[in-house]
Amino acid sequence: MKYDIIVLGSGPGGYVTAIRASQLGFKTAIVEKENLGGVCLNWGCIPTKALLKSAQVFEYLKHAEDYGLKVKDAEHDFNAVVKRSRGVADGMSKGVQFLMKKNKIDVIEGFGKLKTGKKIDVDGKEYSADNIIIATGARSRELPSLPQDGKKVIGYREAMTLPKQPKKMIVVGSGAIGVEFAYFYNSMGTEVTIVEYLPNVVPVEDEDVSKQLERSFKKSGIKIMTSSEVTKIDTSGKGVKATVKTNKGEEVLEADIILSAVGIKSNIENIGLEDVGIVVDRDKILVNDFYQTNIPGYYAIGDVTPGQALAHVASAEGILCVEKIAGQHVEALDYGNIPGCTYCSPEIASVGLTEKQAKEKGLDIKVGKFPFSASGKASAGGNKDGFVKVIFDAKYGEWLGCHMIGAGVTDMIAEAVLGRKLETTGHEVLKAVHPHPTMSEAVMEAVADAYDEVIHL
Repeated sequence: MKYDIIVLGSGPGGYVTAIRASQLGFKTAIVEKENLGGVCLNWGCIPTKALLKSAQVFEYLKHAEDYGLKVKDAEHDFNAVVKRSRGVADGMSKGVQFLMKKNKIDVIEGFGKLKTGKKIDVDGKEYSADNIIIATGARSRELPSLPQDGKKVIGYREAMTLPKQPKKMIVVGSGAIGVEFAYFYNSMGTEVTIVEYLPNVVPVEDEDVSKQLERSFKKSGIKIMTSSEVTKIDTSGKGVKATVKTNKGEEVLEADIILSAVGIKSNIENIGLEDVGIVVDRDKILVNDFYQTNIPGYYAIGDVTPGQALAHVASAEGILCVEKIAGQHVEALDYGNIPGCTYCSPEIASVGLTEKQAKEKGLDIKVGKFPFSASGKASAGGNKDGFVKVIFDAKYGEWLGCHMIGAGVTDMIAEAVLGRKLETTGHEVLKAVHPHPTMSEAVMEAVADAYDEVIHL
Protein backbone atom coordinates (compact mmCIF):
# COMPACT_ATOMS: atom_id res chain seq x y z
CA MET A 1 0.00 0.00 0.00
CA LYS A 2 1.30 3.47 -0.93
CA TYR A 3 0.28 6.64 0.88
CA ASP A 4 1.17 10.32 0.78
CA ILE A 5 1.52 10.37 4.58
CA ILE A 6 1.71 7.65 7.22
CA VAL A 7 1.56 8.68 10.87
CA LEU A 8 3.09 6.31 13.42
CA GLY A 9 1.09 6.67 16.65
CA SER A 10 -2.46 7.93 17.24
CA GLY A 11 -2.21 10.13 20.33
CA PRO A 12 -3.26 13.80 20.29
CA GLY A 13 -0.22 14.47 18.12
CA GLY A 14 -0.76 11.59 15.71
CA TYR A 15 -4.50 11.62 15.13
CA VAL A 16 -4.67 15.42 14.80
CA THR A 17 -1.79 15.26 12.29
CA ALA A 18 -3.60 12.59 10.28
CA ILE A 19 -6.84 14.60 10.17
CA ARG A 20 -5.09 17.79 9.05
CA ALA A 21 -3.19 15.81 6.41
CA SER A 22 -6.45 14.39 5.08
CA GLN A 23 -8.02 17.87 5.04
CA LEU A 24 -5.10 19.03 2.89
CA GLY A 25 -5.84 16.30 0.35
CA PHE A 26 -3.16 13.77 1.31
CA LYS A 27 -3.90 10.05 1.16
CA THR A 28 -3.29 9.25 4.82
CA ALA A 29 -2.89 6.24 7.10
CA ILE A 30 -2.25 5.98 10.82
CA VAL A 31 -0.54 3.10 12.65
CA GLU A 32 -1.56 2.23 16.23
CA LYS A 33 -0.51 -0.74 18.36
CA GLU A 34 -3.16 -0.28 21.05
CA ASN A 35 -6.07 2.20 21.26
CA LEU A 36 -6.81 5.20 19.08
CA GLY A 37 -6.20 8.38 21.03
CA GLY A 38 -2.98 7.13 22.61
CA VAL A 39 -2.06 7.71 26.23
CA CYS A 40 -3.80 11.11 26.44
CA LEU A 41 -7.29 9.90 25.64
CA ASN A 42 -6.99 6.42 27.15
CA TRP A 43 -4.60 6.71 30.10
CA GLY A 44 -3.73 10.37 30.58
CA CYS A 45 -5.36 13.75 30.06
CA ILE A 46 -8.99 12.67 29.68
CA PRO A 47 -9.53 9.85 32.20
CA THR A 48 -7.55 11.69 34.89
CA LYS A 49 -9.85 14.70 34.48
CA ALA A 50 -12.82 12.37 34.98
CA LEU A 51 -11.28 11.09 38.21
CA LEU A 52 -10.55 14.63 39.35
CA LYS A 53 -14.12 15.71 38.64
CA SER A 54 -15.42 12.91 40.85
CA ALA A 55 -13.03 14.05 43.57
CA GLN A 56 -14.23 17.64 43.20
CA VAL A 57 -17.91 16.63 43.45
CA PHE A 58 -17.13 14.54 46.54
CA GLU A 59 -15.32 17.52 48.09
CA TYR A 60 -18.42 19.66 47.50
CA LEU A 61 -20.60 17.05 49.17
CA LYS A 62 -18.30 16.89 52.17
CA HIS A 63 -18.45 20.67 52.52
CA ALA A 64 -22.13 21.12 51.65
CA GLU A 65 -22.78 22.90 54.97
CA ASP A 66 -20.44 25.68 53.87
CA TYR A 67 -23.08 26.47 51.24
CA GLY A 68 -26.06 26.26 53.61
CA LEU A 69 -26.93 22.73 52.50
CA LYS A 70 -27.16 19.44 54.37
CA VAL A 71 -26.01 16.15 52.89
CA LYS A 72 -26.13 13.17 55.21
CA ASP A 73 -23.40 10.54 55.17
CA ALA A 74 -21.88 11.32 51.76
CA GLU A 75 -19.94 8.27 50.60
CA HIS A 76 -17.87 7.39 47.59
CA ASP A 77 -17.65 4.17 45.63
CA PHE A 78 -14.01 3.98 44.50
CA ASN A 79 -14.63 1.31 41.87
CA ALA A 80 -17.57 3.24 40.44
CA VAL A 81 -15.40 6.36 40.20
CA VAL A 82 -12.78 4.38 38.30
CA LYS A 83 -15.47 2.81 36.08
CA ARG A 84 -16.84 6.24 35.17
CA SER A 85 -13.34 7.40 34.24
CA ARG A 86 -12.83 4.41 31.97
CA GLY A 87 -16.22 5.04 30.36
CA VAL A 88 -15.25 8.62 29.55
CA ALA A 89 -11.95 7.41 28.02
CA ASP A 90 -13.70 4.74 25.95
CA GLY A 91 -16.16 7.31 24.64
CA MET A 92 -13.37 9.63 23.56
CA SER A 93 -11.48 6.79 21.85
CA LYS A 94 -14.63 5.87 19.91
CA GLY A 95 -14.86 9.53 18.92
CA VAL A 96 -11.40 9.32 17.35
CA GLN A 97 -12.49 6.17 15.47
CA PHE A 98 -15.39 8.18 14.04
CA LEU A 99 -13.05 11.02 13.03
CA MET A 100 -10.77 8.56 11.20
CA LYS A 101 -13.71 7.24 9.17
CA LYS A 102 -15.11 10.73 8.55
CA ASN A 103 -11.76 11.90 7.18
CA LYS A 104 -11.14 8.71 5.17
CA ILE A 105 -7.96 7.84 7.06
CA ASP A 106 -6.86 4.21 6.96
CA VAL A 107 -6.21 2.81 10.45
CA ILE A 108 -3.50 0.15 10.45
CA GLU A 109 -3.52 -1.84 13.67
CA GLY A 110 -0.26 -3.27 14.97
CA PHE A 111 3.30 -2.36 15.97
CA GLY A 112 4.98 -0.20 13.35
CA LYS A 113 8.69 -0.27 12.62
CA LEU A 114 10.43 2.21 10.33
CA LYS A 115 12.32 0.97 7.30
CA THR A 116 14.63 2.72 4.86
CA GLY A 117 13.09 3.99 1.65
CA LYS A 118 10.19 5.64 3.49
CA LYS A 119 8.51 2.40 4.49
CA ILE A 120 6.89 1.04 7.64
CA ASP A 121 6.60 -2.61 8.58
CA VAL A 122 3.49 -3.37 10.65
CA ASP A 123 3.59 -6.88 12.08
CA GLY A 124 5.15 -8.27 8.89
CA LYS A 125 3.20 -6.24 6.33
CA GLU A 126 4.93 -3.38 4.55
CA TYR A 127 3.51 0.06 3.74
CA SER A 128 5.19 2.97 1.99
CA ALA A 129 4.61 6.72 1.91
CA ASP A 130 6.14 9.89 0.56
CA ASN A 131 6.26 11.18 4.13
CA ILE A 132 6.36 9.34 7.45
CA ILE A 133 5.59 11.19 10.69
CA ILE A 134 6.71 9.66 13.99
CA ALA A 135 4.32 10.39 16.88
CA THR A 136 4.93 7.50 19.28
CA GLY A 137 4.70 9.57 22.49
CA ALA A 138 6.09 8.64 25.88
CA ARG A 139 5.52 6.52 28.98
CA SER A 140 6.20 6.70 32.71
CA ARG A 141 9.93 6.96 33.44
CA GLU A 142 11.48 4.49 35.88
CA LEU A 143 14.28 5.37 38.30
CA PRO A 144 16.86 2.71 39.20
CA SER A 145 16.02 3.25 42.88
CA LEU A 146 12.29 2.99 42.16
CA PRO A 147 11.59 0.06 39.80
CA GLN A 148 7.89 -0.32 39.00
CA ASP A 149 6.27 -3.70 39.55
CA GLY A 150 2.76 -2.55 38.63
CA LYS A 151 1.39 -3.55 42.04
CA LYS A 152 3.16 -1.90 44.96
CA VAL A 153 5.23 0.53 42.91
CA ILE A 154 3.13 1.90 40.08
CA GLY A 155 3.06 4.48 37.31
CA TYR A 156 0.21 6.76 36.23
CA ARG A 157 -1.45 4.01 34.20
CA GLU A 158 -1.98 1.67 37.14
CA ALA A 159 -2.94 4.65 39.35
CA MET A 160 -6.07 5.11 37.22
CA THR A 161 -7.35 1.56 37.56
CA LEU A 162 -6.39 0.29 41.02
CA PRO A 163 -8.80 -2.49 42.05
CA LYS A 164 -8.82 -1.23 45.62
CA GLN A 165 -8.27 2.21 47.16
CA PRO A 166 -5.04 2.31 49.18
CA LYS A 167 -5.14 3.60 52.76
CA LYS A 168 -1.67 5.13 52.43
CA MET A 169 0.13 6.30 49.30
CA ILE A 170 3.54 7.87 48.66
CA VAL A 171 3.75 10.00 45.53
CA VAL A 172 7.30 10.47 44.28
CA GLY A 173 7.54 13.59 42.13
CA SER A 174 5.38 16.69 42.23
CA GLY A 175 4.98 17.60 38.59
CA ALA A 176 1.50 17.69 37.03
CA ILE A 177 0.97 13.92 37.21
CA GLY A 178 2.13 13.66 40.82
CA VAL A 179 0.05 16.51 42.26
CA GLU A 180 -3.08 15.57 40.30
CA PHE A 181 -3.06 12.03 41.68
CA ALA A 182 -2.10 13.30 45.14
CA TYR A 183 -5.18 15.53 45.12
CA PHE A 184 -7.44 12.76 43.80
CA TYR A 185 -6.44 10.10 46.31
CA ASN A 186 -6.36 12.56 49.22
CA SER A 187 -9.90 13.67 48.34
CA MET A 188 -11.02 10.04 48.30
CA GLY A 189 -9.64 9.56 51.83
CA THR A 190 -6.19 8.07 51.19
CA GLU A 191 -3.36 9.33 53.41
CA VAL A 192 -0.95 10.89 50.89
CA THR A 193 2.70 11.92 51.19
CA ILE A 194 4.49 13.74 48.35
CA VAL A 195 8.27 13.34 48.06
CA GLU A 196 9.93 15.95 45.82
CA TYR A 197 13.65 16.06 45.04
CA LEU A 198 13.71 19.83 44.39
CA PRO A 199 13.05 22.59 46.98
CA ASN A 200 9.54 23.37 45.66
CA VAL A 201 6.53 21.34 44.55
CA VAL A 202 5.51 21.86 40.90
CA PRO A 203 9.09 23.07 40.36
CA VAL A 204 8.58 24.41 36.82
CA GLU A 205 6.04 26.96 38.10
CA ASP A 206 6.59 30.43 39.53
CA GLU A 207 7.77 30.15 43.14
CA ASP A 208 4.71 32.01 44.47
CA VAL A 209 2.48 29.40 42.81
CA SER A 210 4.53 26.55 44.29
CA LYS A 211 4.26 28.01 47.79
CA GLN A 212 0.51 28.53 47.44
CA LEU A 213 -0.07 24.94 46.29
CA GLU A 214 2.00 23.63 49.20
CA ARG A 215 -0.14 25.67 51.65
CA SER A 216 -3.38 24.47 50.06
CA PHE A 217 -2.27 20.83 50.00
CA LYS A 218 -1.10 20.90 53.61
CA LYS A 219 -4.45 22.41 54.60
CA SER A 220 -6.09 19.43 52.85
CA GLY A 221 -4.00 16.99 54.88
CA ILE A 222 -1.37 16.07 52.28
CA LYS A 223 2.12 15.64 53.76
CA ILE A 224 4.85 17.26 51.65
CA MET A 225 8.57 16.48 51.78
CA THR A 226 10.68 18.75 49.54
CA SER A 227 14.44 18.54 48.99
CA SER A 228 13.96 14.82 49.58
CA GLU A 229 14.85 11.69 47.65
CA VAL A 230 13.69 8.08 47.77
CA THR A 231 16.95 6.10 47.88
CA LYS A 232 15.65 2.62 48.57
CA ILE A 233 12.38 0.66 48.66
CA ASP A 234 11.39 -2.59 50.30
CA THR A 235 8.37 -4.44 48.90
CA SER A 236 8.94 -7.73 50.74
CA GLY A 237 6.24 -7.11 53.35
CA LYS A 238 2.51 -6.54 53.05
CA GLY A 239 2.95 -2.96 51.85
CA VAL A 240 6.01 -1.00 50.82
CA LYS A 241 8.71 0.82 52.79
CA ALA A 242 10.55 3.78 51.30
CA THR A 243 13.82 5.14 52.65
CA VAL A 244 13.79 8.89 52.09
CA LYS A 245 16.92 11.02 52.29
CA THR A 246 16.14 14.52 53.62
CA ASN A 247 18.12 17.53 54.82
CA LYS A 248 17.58 16.23 58.36
CA GLY A 249 18.73 12.69 57.66
CA GLU A 250 17.00 9.49 56.57
CA GLU A 251 13.36 8.69 57.22
CA VAL A 252 11.48 5.47 56.48
CA LEU A 253 7.91 5.85 55.20
CA GLU A 254 5.39 3.03 55.04
CA ALA A 255 2.49 2.83 52.61
CA ASP A 256 0.32 0.44 50.64
CA ILE A 257 1.49 1.83 47.30
CA ILE A 258 4.14 4.14 45.85
CA LEU A 259 3.20 6.12 42.76
CA SER A 260 6.28 6.99 40.73
CA ALA A 261 5.63 10.31 38.96
CA VAL A 262 9.19 11.31 38.13
CA GLY A 263 8.71 12.21 34.49
CA ILE A 264 8.38 10.44 31.17
CA LYS A 265 10.49 8.33 28.81
CA SER A 266 10.16 8.72 25.02
CA ASN A 267 8.87 5.69 23.09
CA ILE A 268 11.74 5.47 20.63
CA GLU A 269 12.99 1.92 21.23
CA ASN A 270 12.57 -0.78 18.58
CA ILE A 271 10.80 1.47 16.06
CA GLY A 272 13.63 1.35 13.52
CA LEU A 273 15.33 4.70 14.14
CA GLU A 274 18.79 3.12 14.01
CA ASP A 275 17.97 1.19 10.83
CA VAL A 276 16.93 4.37 9.04
CA GLY A 277 19.74 6.46 10.54
CA ILE A 278 17.58 9.04 12.31
CA VAL A 279 19.59 11.07 14.82
CA VAL A 280 18.60 10.90 18.49
CA ASP A 281 20.06 12.93 21.34
CA ARG A 282 19.29 12.31 25.02
CA ASP A 283 16.10 10.34 24.43
CA LYS A 284 14.74 12.80 21.84
CA ILE A 285 14.57 12.73 18.05
CA LEU A 286 16.27 15.82 16.66
CA VAL A 287 14.17 17.87 14.22
CA ASN A 288 14.22 21.29 12.56
CA ASP A 289 11.62 24.03 13.05
CA PHE A 290 9.13 22.12 10.91
CA TYR A 291 9.81 18.65 12.41
CA GLN A 292 11.96 17.23 9.61
CA THR A 293 14.52 14.71 10.92
CA ASN A 294 18.00 14.39 9.41
CA ILE A 295 16.62 11.83 6.93
CA PRO A 296 14.43 13.35 4.16
CA GLY A 297 10.82 12.16 4.23
CA TYR A 298 10.89 11.26 7.95
CA TYR A 299 9.40 13.65 10.50
CA ALA A 300 8.79 13.53 14.26
CA ILE A 301 6.40 15.41 16.56
CA GLY A 302 5.22 15.39 20.16
CA ASP A 303 6.85 13.82 23.19
CA VAL A 304 9.61 12.14 21.15
CA THR A 305 11.02 15.59 20.20
CA PRO A 306 12.72 18.21 22.44
CA GLY A 307 9.66 20.52 22.88
CA GLN A 308 7.34 20.54 25.89
CA ALA A 309 5.69 17.14 26.44
CA LEU A 310 2.10 18.37 26.31
CA ALA A 311 -0.88 17.17 24.28
CA HIS A 312 -1.65 20.59 22.82
CA VAL A 313 1.98 21.02 21.79
CA ALA A 314 1.96 17.69 19.93
CA SER A 315 -1.24 18.66 18.10
CA ALA A 316 0.14 22.07 17.10
CA GLU A 317 3.42 20.51 15.92
CA GLY A 318 1.60 17.94 13.80
CA ILE A 319 -0.57 20.57 12.12
CA LEU A 320 2.47 22.74 11.35
CA CYS A 321 4.36 19.71 10.04
CA VAL A 322 1.76 18.67 7.44
CA GLU A 323 0.99 22.24 6.43
CA LYS A 324 4.69 22.71 5.68
CA ILE A 325 4.71 19.46 3.69
CA ALA A 326 1.73 20.81 1.74
CA GLY A 327 3.75 23.90 0.80
CA GLN A 328 1.82 26.35 2.93
CA HIS A 329 3.55 29.38 4.45
CA VAL A 330 3.71 28.60 8.16
CA GLU A 331 5.52 30.16 11.09
CA ALA A 332 7.61 28.07 13.47
CA LEU A 333 5.91 27.37 16.79
CA ASP A 334 6.71 29.84 19.59
CA TYR A 335 7.67 27.56 22.46
CA GLY A 336 7.88 30.57 24.77
CA ASN A 337 4.11 31.03 24.50
CA ILE A 338 2.92 27.53 25.37
CA PRO A 339 0.45 27.35 28.28
CA GLY A 340 0.89 24.73 30.95
CA CYS A 341 -2.06 23.47 33.01
CA THR A 342 -2.25 21.30 36.12
CA TYR A 343 -5.68 20.06 37.19
CA CYS A 344 -5.28 19.44 40.90
CA SER A 345 -7.29 21.61 43.29
CA PRO A 346 -6.51 24.47 43.30
CA GLU A 347 -5.74 24.35 39.58
CA ILE A 348 -2.55 25.83 38.13
CA ALA A 349 -2.08 27.54 34.77
CA SER A 350 0.85 29.51 33.43
CA VAL A 351 2.51 30.88 30.32
CA GLY A 352 5.72 32.77 29.65
CA LEU A 353 8.49 33.77 32.03
CA THR A 354 8.36 33.33 35.79
CA GLU A 355 9.42 36.31 37.91
CA LYS A 356 12.73 34.60 38.66
CA GLN A 357 13.41 33.93 34.96
CA ALA A 358 12.63 37.54 34.04
CA LYS A 359 15.04 38.82 36.69
CA GLU A 360 17.74 36.37 35.61
CA LYS A 361 17.45 37.82 32.10
CA GLY A 362 18.17 41.24 33.60
CA LEU A 363 14.81 42.65 32.54
CA ASP A 364 13.27 45.70 34.22
CA ILE A 365 9.83 44.39 35.14
CA LYS A 366 6.50 45.31 36.65
CA VAL A 367 4.80 42.58 38.70
CA GLY A 368 1.14 42.56 39.67
CA LYS A 369 -0.77 40.11 41.81
CA PHE A 370 -4.45 39.80 42.67
CA PRO A 371 -5.64 37.26 45.26
CA PHE A 372 -8.91 35.41 44.76
CA SER A 373 -9.70 36.23 48.40
CA ALA A 374 -10.54 39.71 47.05
CA SER A 375 -12.68 38.35 44.19
CA GLY A 376 -16.45 38.50 44.54
CA LYS A 377 -16.99 35.49 42.28
CA ALA A 378 -14.40 33.42 44.17
CA SER A 379 -15.99 34.35 47.51
CA ALA A 380 -19.47 33.46 46.25
CA GLY A 381 -18.16 30.14 44.94
CA GLY A 382 -16.29 29.32 48.13
CA ASN A 383 -12.99 29.05 46.24
CA LYS A 384 -10.81 31.80 47.66
CA ASP A 385 -7.43 30.02 47.56
CA GLY A 386 -5.00 31.34 44.99
CA PHE A 387 -4.23 34.36 42.84
CA VAL A 388 -3.35 35.70 39.40
CA LYS A 389 0.18 37.02 38.91
CA VAL A 390 1.33 38.97 35.86
CA ILE A 391 4.77 40.13 34.74
CA PHE A 392 5.34 42.97 32.28
CA ASP A 393 8.37 44.63 30.75
CA ALA A 394 8.54 48.04 32.47
CA LYS A 395 9.78 49.93 29.40
CA TYR A 396 7.61 48.57 26.58
CA GLY A 397 4.68 47.02 28.43
CA GLU A 398 5.27 43.58 26.88
CA TRP A 399 3.38 40.80 28.69
CA LEU A 400 6.25 38.56 29.77
CA GLY A 401 4.41 36.01 31.90
CA CYS A 402 1.16 35.08 33.59
CA HIS A 403 0.80 32.62 36.47
CA MET A 404 -2.45 31.52 38.06
CA ILE A 405 -3.51 29.21 40.86
CA GLY A 406 -7.12 28.79 41.86
CA ALA A 407 -10.49 27.37 40.86
CA GLY A 408 -10.98 27.18 37.09
CA VAL A 409 -7.76 28.93 36.12
CA THR A 410 -6.99 26.36 33.40
CA ASP A 411 -9.93 27.87 31.52
CA MET A 412 -8.60 31.41 32.05
CA ILE A 413 -5.00 31.17 30.84
CA ALA A 414 -5.92 31.41 27.14
CA GLU A 415 -6.47 35.17 27.59
CA ALA A 416 -2.79 35.58 28.39
CA VAL A 417 -1.70 33.27 25.56
CA LEU A 418 -3.77 35.19 23.02
CA GLY A 419 -2.72 38.56 24.44
CA ARG A 420 0.95 37.62 24.19
CA LYS A 421 0.47 36.25 20.65
CA LEU A 422 -1.08 39.58 19.61
CA GLU A 423 1.72 41.50 21.39
CA THR A 424 -0.69 43.34 23.64
CA THR A 425 0.57 45.71 26.32
CA GLY A 426 -0.35 46.01 29.96
CA HIS A 427 -2.36 49.17 29.35
CA GLU A 428 -4.37 47.48 26.61
CA VAL A 429 -5.31 44.64 28.95
CA LEU A 430 -6.21 47.17 31.61
CA LYS A 431 -8.52 49.06 29.26
CA ALA A 432 -10.21 45.89 27.95
CA VAL A 433 -13.41 45.72 30.01
CA HIS A 434 -13.71 42.42 31.87
CA PRO A 435 -17.11 41.13 33.03
CA HIS A 436 -18.10 41.27 36.69
CA PRO A 437 -18.42 39.14 38.72
CA THR A 438 -16.10 36.57 37.15
CA MET A 439 -12.90 34.80 38.07
CA SER A 440 -11.35 36.18 34.87
CA GLU A 441 -11.54 39.81 36.02
CA ALA A 442 -8.71 38.90 38.39
CA VAL A 443 -6.44 39.09 35.32
CA MET A 444 -7.37 42.74 34.79
CA GLU A 445 -7.02 43.44 38.52
CA ALA A 446 -3.54 41.86 38.58
CA VAL A 447 -2.51 44.02 35.63
CA ALA A 448 -3.91 47.07 37.45
CA ASP A 449 -1.79 46.12 40.47
CA ALA A 450 1.32 46.01 38.28
CA TYR A 451 0.60 49.58 37.18
CA ASP A 452 -0.46 50.86 40.63
CA GLU A 453 -4.08 51.27 39.54
CA VAL A 454 -5.70 48.37 41.39
CA ILE A 455 -9.21 49.15 42.67
CA HIS A 456 -10.31 46.16 44.75
CA LEU A 457 -7.20 45.51 46.80
